[in-house]
Amino acid sequence: MSEESKAIQTYDYGVVKLFSIAAIAYAVVGLLVGVILALELTFPELNGNIPYLSFGRLRPLHTSAVIFAFGGSVLFATSYYVVQRTSQARLFSDFLSKFTFWGWNLIVVSVVITYPLGLTQGKEYAEMIWPIDVFIVLVWVAYFVNFVGTLAKRKEPHIYVANWFFLSFIIVVAMLHIVNNLAIPVNFTDSYPIFSGVQDAMIQWWYAHNAVGFFLTSGFLGIMYYFVPKQAERPVYSYRLSIVHFWSLCFLYIWAGPHHLHYTALPDWASTLGATFSIMLLLPSWGGMINGIMTLSGAWHKLRTDPILRFFIISLSFYGMSTFEGPMMSIKSVNALSHYTDWTVGHVHSGALGWVAMVSFAALYHMIPRLWGTTIHSVKLINLHFWLSTIGVVIYIVAMWIAGIMQGLMWRAYDQYGNLTYSFAETVEAMHPYYLIRTIGGLVFLVGALIMVYNIWMTIANADKRATASV
Repeated sequence: MSEESKAIQTYDYGVVKLFSIAAIAYAVVGLLVGVILALELTFPELNGNIPYLSFGRLRPLHTSAVIFAFGGSVLFATSYYVVQRTSQARLFSDFLSKFTFWGWNLIVVSVVITYPLGLTQGKEYAEMIWPIDVFIVLVWVAYFVNFVGTLAKRKEPHIYVANWFFLSFIIVVAMLHIVNNLAIPVNFTDSYPIFSGVQDAMIQWWYAHNAVGFFLTSGFLGIMYYFVPKQAERPVYSYRLSIVHFWSLCFLYIWAGPHHLHYTALPDWASTLGATFSIMLLLPSWGGMINGIMTLSGAWHKLRTDPILRFFIISLSFYGMSTFEGPMMSIKSVNALSHYTDWTVGHVHSGALGWVAMVSFAALYHMIPRLWGTTIHSVKLINLHFWLSTIGVVIYIVAMWIAGIMQGLMWRAYDQYGNLTYSFAETVEAMHPYYLIRTIGGLVFLVGALIMVYNIWMTIANADKRATASV
C-alpha cells in the first residue's frame, strides 16, 4: 500500500474534501459577483434600479464571498490537511470537523440571505448582524479546539512552522472578531456597538487591517510554508528565517491598523504609530517572500514544467509587491494622494487576487489529486489557468493604479484663484475607461477559475471511475 493510500485511510480527509469543493464553488461565486459589481460601476443602469442588486448591497456580499467563503474554506481545508500530515495524527474530533464545515457553510448562507436585504452592521469586512456573529464564535471555538487537540495528540514531537502560522491566524481572528463586534442587541437583526465615534473607527480598522494581516496573510503563509516545499520537493530555504518571520510578523502587524485613519479625527500620534509599524512590516514580509522563493534553490528548472509551482512563485511575488506597496501607502505624504482613490482598490486586489487566490489555487491543485488518490486531469489546463490568472490580475491592478493616481491628482488640482479645477462628476467620468479595463481583467480571472472547476471536476470524476472499476 502506498503512503498516500495509508494516509487516506488514517487521516480524516472527508472534511478536507468537503471544504476543498466548497472553496472552489465559492471562488466562482465570489469572482462572478465581483465582475457584476465592476460592470455596475462601469454601466450603473445594469442593476435595473433593483435594490437587492444595488452596488451597496452586493459589494459586501462580494468581499465576504471571496474572503470568508472562499478564503475561509481554503484555510479550513489546508489547515486540517497540514496539521494531520505534520502531526501524523487524525483530527481530534470527527464531530467538530463536521460541525465546522456545516456551521461555516450555514454562516455563508446566512450572509447570502441578509446582505441583499440590507441587513448589515455597515462595518467593513464585519457586516454580519449580531446573531451570525455569535454563531461565528461557536464555530471558531470548535475549530480552535479541533486544531489544538490534533496538535496535542501528535506523534511527531516537533510542531512544524506552518502550524504556528495557522494557530496565530485562528487565535488572533477570534480576538479581532469578538472585540470589534461587541454590541448590545435591540432586536433579532439590529444592535448598537459599544464603541462610538473615533473609538469605533479605531477598533474597526484595528480589526479590518488585522483581518488582512492574520486571515489573509498569516493563514495563507501557513499554506506557503507547507505546500511550496512539498511541491518543489525541497526543504524550506531557512527554517530559522521562518521562525523570525513568524514572531516579527505577529508582533508588528497587530499595530498597523490606524494608518487607515490618516487625516481623520483620530489623534495624529495614533495614525503615525500605525504608519511606523506598517513600514517596519516590510522586513518580515519580504523575509517570508524570500524564504518561500529561495526554497526553489536547486529546483528552478521545475518552473518550466510545473504550473502549480509557477502559481506558488507568482503568488509569492505578488505578496512581496503588495507588502511593499502597503507600507509605502501608509506614509502620510503618499496617503494624502492615494486615500479614498482606486489606487487602494488596486492594492487590495494585488494582494487578494495575486497572493491569496493564486496561492489557494496552487494548494488546491496540489491537494485534490492526493485526497482522491489520483492524478490531475490536465496539466495543460492548469498552465492555461495560470496565464489567465496572471494576465487578469495585471490588467486589473494596472487599470486601478492609473485610475487611482489620476483621481488623487484631479481631486487636489486648483486653478489660479484657488478653486477646484475639476468637479467630482468630471473625476468620475475620467474613471470610466479604466473601470471598463478593470472589468475585463476580472472577467479574464473568472474564466481561469471556471477552467479550474472543469479540471478539478474531471479529476474527481476520473478518480471515482477508477474506484468503481476496481471494486
